[in-house]
Amino acid sequence: MAAVAWVPGLPARRRTEFMVLFLQTIHLDLVAATVLHLDAELAGPKQLGKLLGVTVPKDWPPAGLDRRVVERLRSRLAEQGHKSVGWFGWYAICRRIALQPPTLVGAGGFFGPPDDQGQVELGFTILPSFRGRGHASEMVTALVAHALAESSVQRIVAHAQVQDRPTLAVLLRSGFATAAQPEPGLLRCERGRIVATVSETDDAEEADGELTPADDDALPDDEE
Repeated sequence: MAAVAWVPGLPARRRTEFMVLFLQTIHLDLVAATVLHLDAELAGPKQLGKLLGVTVPKDWPPAGLDRRVVERLRSRLAEQGHKSVGWFGWYAICRRIALQPPTLVGAGGFFGPPDDQGQVELGFTILPSFRGRGHASEMVTALVAHALAESSVQRIVAHAQVQDRPTLAVLLRSGFATAAQPEPGLLRCERGRIVATVSETDDAEEADGELTPADDDALPDDEE
């Protein structure tokens, strides 16, 4: 279940505007992006890390989250208002492990609120240096559960390149099934209102993948 907090240091009158939605998995904290977060990201990794209270790796951003994408997300969030927070981007933060401080390892989310048919589209990406640790599976499992907690959501769709076996494995373990091939080399996967059959603990032992919109560059064949 999602929890809500607010960005520290804001006056009380602005807390509603910048309330933060977050989810927790076994190893991750997922933070829903707000306009404030996206402004910080556009300003640079140092500002984003300070706002999130995390270390931002040198190879940030991951595939599919370049400046053009962040600017588009910010525009749509600003246009649709705070009620749309959680239906766009989420930051994936690996909590402190031994000597590693809380670290930004990836991102995921949806391409907007449910449409008239109750459909949302999911995407996710993990930094190459943090793949193979189950982060993608944990993130997708949590985001799917979050979306299906909204009664208006009837179906979640995602797209992946046919040769991108890690991404397809993450989706299948999260309850998706291949539904169509809208264009050569691209698979459409769907998940309805069903209960996942693979536990989050099992997912954490598997390889990660990444998923980006259909018009982005092809994903890596393998990430291990």
